[in-house]
Amino acid sequence: MSRPILERLFWSVGATAVVVQALLPLGWLLALSLKRSADVGDGRFLPATVTLENYRAILHEEQFRAALVNSVGIASLATLLAVALATFAAYAVTRLDFPGRRVILAGSLAIAMFPPISVIGPLFDLWRTLGLFDTWPGLVIPYMTFTLPLAIWTLSAFFRDLPWDLDRAARMDGATPFQAFRHVLAPLAAPGVFTAAILVFIFAWNDFLFAISLTSTDRARTVPAALAFFSGESQFQQPTAHLAAASLVVTLPVVAVVLLCQRRIVAGLTAGAVKG
Repeated sequence: MSRPILERLFWSVGATAVVVQALLPLGWLLALSLKRSADVGDGRFLPATVTLENYRAILHEEQFRAALVNSVGIASLATLLAVALATFAAYAVTRLDFPGRRVILAGSLAIAMFPPISVIGPLFDLWRTLGLFDTWPGLVIPYMTFTLPLAIWTLSAFFRDLPWDLDRAARMDGATPFQAFRHVLAPLAAPGVFTAAILVFIFAWNDFLFAISLTSTDRARTVPAALAFFSGESQFQQPTAHLAAASLVVTLPVVAVVLLCQRRIVAGLTAGAVKG
């Protein structure tokens, strides 16, 4: 074989292996979710009898429905607030000249690297004192704390590559700095904003640590934490099939969004990576 053919074969085989490895857990969950509870331990990958009973059971489960509403609401609020604040912060550190802007970027990166488990204990006591325990704000605030740095860094790289001549032209035409930002720069930064929103939403949607530690009832408990409280039909039965169905219900929407928006995500993450 010629060298180009060998290279194409190598990359094709490698890409196929990566895709199979990534999809295998989802396939396994799908197979488990379509099995009857009695067939979960039969040792077969494919279900002997396909059933949708597990999906019907979790959708009629009040605990799961409440957790799903909490996840959607909390993740959406955290995403909206974090991206809005990060957009203004990224614009300020890349466009405005003021003392300490490099310190802000370095500090945001340091916060992003801080282990969340180390703040759970103090945050638990503080939230109990302030009345934020087991509430939506009690989860939105920690999510914003740890997602803001990522959003600021992503948007800073994107704003840095925008054509600032348009900003100067808008100001020469009489626009205020905020008007130039709102009508000229913000639309151009839409791919970066969209990327930051997706990353923040995924973090908030998948979080287990804060959700399990800072909630105690269905009032604010999200889906990842609620899954830990699923019980079988009896104390001797594990709800494996129900957990698989619930995991797919909350995973597939995120996977679909990422697949549909992968070009925007890649464009936002690679902004500023190439100079020239």
